[in-house]
Amino acid sequence: MKPNLSLLAILVLFSSCAKSQSNQQATSIVEPNSMIVAEETIPFPSAISETPTPKGYIRAGAPANSWAEYLRQLPLKPEGTPVYCYDSSKSYWTNSAYGVIDMEIGNQDLQQCADAIIRLRAEWLYQQKRYSDIHFKFTNGFNCEYLRYAKGERVRVQGNKTSWYQAASEDYSYKTFRKYLDLVFMYAGTASLSRELHTADMHDIQIGDIFMQGGHPGHAMLVIDMAQDSITGDKAILVAQSYMPAQDIHIIAAMNKQPWFFVKDVLETGYINLRSWSFELNNLMRF
Repeated sequence: MKPNLSLLAILVLFSSCAKSQSNQQATSIVEPNSMIVAEETIPFPSAISETPTPKGYIRAGAPANSWAEYLRQLPLKPEGTPVYCYDSSKSYWTNSAYGVIDMEIGNQDLQQCADAIIRLRAEWLYQQKRYSDIHFKFTNGFNCEYLRYAKGERVRVQGNKTSWYQAASEDYSYKTFRKYLDLVFMYAGTASLSRELHTADMHDIQIGDIFMQGGHPGHAMLVIDMAQDSITGDKAILVAQSYMPAQDIHIIAAMNKQPWFFVKDVLETGYINLRSWSFELNNLMRF
């Protein structure tokens, strides 16, 4: 016998109105290819790794100290924290965000979509002391190497001509590292970052992969965590972004407010709609 949909709607509405206003959230765990939603009350995650997985899914493996593990361990701000822009105004994407990554973004309009990905990649490499691997190209093709910046060289930009010159003493402090990143953010973007990445296969999607459309404008969004169906191996992903103007890095929620997007759906339709942008299968890239 079919359920009484009117009665079900009333019960769901009553349940949603009765939820606690504490730091507990009623998390929707969505079964793929189904309209069934099971609700259970759990604490809002303090890190990406604590985000509840869909029913029947377990987190994909991530080696210690890897790019994937770094992303998964990023801390989240408390539940309901708005997405703020660099000037402390509230972002348009606040209502589409599942959670906000707890990381400062500076007070200039610099750390936009591709820059946020550059930021996270560089932060991971900096933590690993892999200084020679921290380098990103400007839109004009100039390779801005952190190691040279840390050794006191600075960049002179005159029109489309870019060059190094010695200006300071050697300094590997985090403060100087952040200044280097702001320089990269100023002259890099989706057009330049897309040329540094390699095309990835959606069937083999991994944590740290990037949905990328390079251009003026383009957009880039980061696969920041992944889970797999324990039986079928089907994958579900969490996706994060910054945007224009520069704003907090935040995890995008699907239309049903839960944060997971199912890769099986992407493979079947040939595209993925991530609220702020749609990408095709050939838009998946990685470092």
